[in-house]
Amino acid sequence: MSILRGKNILLGITAGIAAYKSASIVRLFVKAGANVKVILTPAAKDFITPLTLSTLSKNPVISSFTQDTDDNAVWNNHVDLGLWADLFLIAPATANTLSKMASGRSDNFLVATYLSAKCPVYFAPAMDLDMYKHPTTKASLETLQSFGNILIPATSGELASGLVGEGRMAEPEAIVSHIESHILNELSLFGKSILVTAGPTYEAIDPVRFIGNHSSGLMGFEIANKAAQLGAEVIYITGPTHYSSNHSRITTIPVVSAQEMYTQVHAHFQSVDVAILSAAVADYKPKHVATSKIKKAETTLSLELEKTKDILASLGKIKSHQILVGFALETNDEVDNAIKKLKFKNLDLIVLNSLNDKGAGFGGTSNKVTFIDKNLAQTAFPLKSKADVATDIMNELLKQINA
Repeated sequence: MSILRGKNILLGITAGIAAYKSASIVRLFVKAGANVKVILTPAAKDFITPLTLSTLSKNPVISSFTQDTDDNAVWNNHVDLGLWADLFLIAPATANTLSKMASGRSDNFLVATYLSAKCPVYFAPAMDLDMYKHPTTKASLETLQSFGNILIPATSGELASGLVGEGRMAEPEAIVSHIESHILNELSLFGKSILVTAGPTYEAIDPVRFIGNHSSGLMGFEIANKAAQLGAEVIYITGPTHYSSNHSRITTIPVVSAQEMYTQVHAHFQSVDVAILSAAVADYKPKHVATSKIKKAETTLSLELEKTKDILASLGKIKSHQILVGFALETNDEVDNAIKKLKFKNLDLIVLNSLNDKGAGFGGTSNKVTFIDKNLAQTAFPLKSKADVATDIMNELLKQINA
């Protein structure tokens, strides 16, 4: 899945022959899962039709401040459009438009929207080689970059004039790849690998029955998604839950039992930078598992249980460079018990919650947690959604990574 999935993208098209390539840019954005709206300068309609772009983007194309209807003119709000966008790409960006953007000359809808945008702005110049090398064009490029806009450099090749040289707009695939790479490199966890465990484990009694718990897996699911959104490569090892992710940066490994989770965690632990173990792993499992369904013959049934392997403690013994995060769900002496667990299992951070707090714990969409780090510093948070708790965990991780 592309990092562009779900993003709102404005594409501004100006009056250059390279405008014909903009149809492919729209198609690539839509294929990546983005929401795309297109602005054409009035003269750009001589090079590509609004009908083509609206068909590909599935949105009306705007080229002026007003839109005529049967009864009256409708105002196109450039401010709202600029605020809607997560990113703004101007491709092709002609010498004329670059000059207007650099000087703030707002004489068309595209430049007015550019001046209103709060999002990152990318621009891909396209013009003849002498225009591209001209001092005024160079000054425009330097000025726009000094404003924080991102240049997608022109390439060398055959130009509309028949000359061969620099000034050819980058190809659509290269433009989209440039934007994706730039976004990823700006993400705070790009280049990091994070292992996340989630959900319950089911410990078989017989082929149809098991010992389990009420964990929904939502907390681990939100942690995995937030880490991926911040650019990390995520190994998501989950027990039986209803939650699944199709994020391109998440590799999901489904497991059922505590032993299966232990095996998968140890198979990947040495290759990651961070391990966050939020799964509610069973502490005990039946010592003997029946090979066929146990018949309801007696009024009572006795099961002999044995301890499962402590995954978190086993990682604490072998960790080297990894940041290790555990969870503690307590019902009494919460802080003292969490600190004991933190020390005994050699953790860098423990996330404590209590079943005594309304809205916290298993099964719900919210949690109330306290962070305790390896220096025993405590940070308590109010009741929040589990998605917001995941954000808090990522913020704490970034502090430790950058310490």
